[in-house]
Amino acid sequence: MTDRTEIEQIVERVVSQALENHIPRLRDELVRRVLEELPQEAEATAGSGDGGAANLLKAVSAIHAGTSQREILRALLDNTVRYSGRGALFVVKAGAATGWQGRGFTQNGEDTIKDFALNVGLGASEQALRSRLPFGGSNSEIDPEFISRFGGSADDRLLVLPLVLKEKVAALVYADAGLETGGKMDAAALELLVRATSAWLEVTSLRKQAQKEESAEPAAEKPQSAPAVQAAALPPDPFAAHAPKHTESVPAPVPTTPVEQEQPVAVAQAELIAASAAAAAPAPAADPFASLSPEDADVHRKAQRFARLLVDEIKLYNQVKVAEGRKNKDLYDRLREDIEKSRGTFQKRYGNSVAAGADYFSQELIRSLAEDDPSIMGANFRRN
Repeated sequence: MTDRTEIEQIVERVVSQALENHIPRLRDELVRRVLEELPQEAEATAGSGDGGAANLLKAVSAIHAGTSQREILRALLDNTVRYSGRGALFVVKAGAATGWQGRGFTQNGEDTIKDFALNVGLGASEQALRSRLPFGGSNSEIDPEFISRFGGSADDRLLVLPLVLKEKVAALVYADAGLETGGKMDAAALELLVRATSAWLEVTSLRKQAQKEESAEPAAEKPQSAPAVQAAALPPDPFAAHAPKHTESVPAPVPTTPVEQEQPVAVAQAELIAASAAAAAPAPAADPFASLSPEDADVHRKAQRFARLLVDEIKLYNQVKVAEGRKNKDLYDRLREDIEKSRGTFQKRYGNSVAAGADYFSQELIRSLAEDDPSIMGANFRRN
């Protein structure tokens, strides 16, 4: 008779194959949901500039056609300049913002925005970084060195939009109408493109995580040290390969997720960063499943990961509702349908397992959705 572990492996393989088949449909659903969440002003704008909603939909689809972080971000910048005169993406790391690529900032065939250190301690950049919301302003509300080097917008307007991943600002997108009078800048369309990019980067990150866990499954029976188990449980950093050259500090540094870069980091610098991180890292927590049998511990870990993926999906598709629910402390009422649907999915898979009593799904709702504050879920929230 086939043992339980083999059955679980078969089920997980079939689920992964089904997810692969549904990725194109998932892209369409993402486009639809992003459009639904946009304010009415964005819908009105989508019917005007640059061909209207049809072209805007094509721009979002081009972003969702990307299969790597580099392809996705390049598609974002390529389509940014359909709704602005100039556009640039700045990687945010340890409170510093470094130019990655730009459009409209080319001189003598070279992208002059690359590696430019943008001061994010003032003006629209500081507000966007701190609030995780788009901020517009005049030329006086951006780094003076930026204006000196690249010139200011002819109409004295600019926009800075945060690219948010896992609730942290990974990059800032700068846009303006360009150096010539009469240039265009459609703020609503630009916000949609950046939101669509954030959502798709989250999806690709979760997809790679699921694939990595599936490929690592045969090795799960081998004993691991506590640090190795802890590292495997963390979601992948979608921009882990990028380390900007400039690391100037600013008055209020904001820890963020880094973005990939085109040039490798110098060996000495990489070793220094690794040594500093190792020195500052807290001691690994004890394995909470050490007292269990290897088989039971494996089920508990899988249940935790599955609960995390379900809650991440809820957050991904309902970013506006999550923000409003946290503010008004009625998160459960706003997300009741999604929460109960995901709870049912979790129960079908682990409700009759050794992990059933741990209630990992409710724990993850409070930890991730409510930021460890059960009151944010509201009076109607139930744990099981």
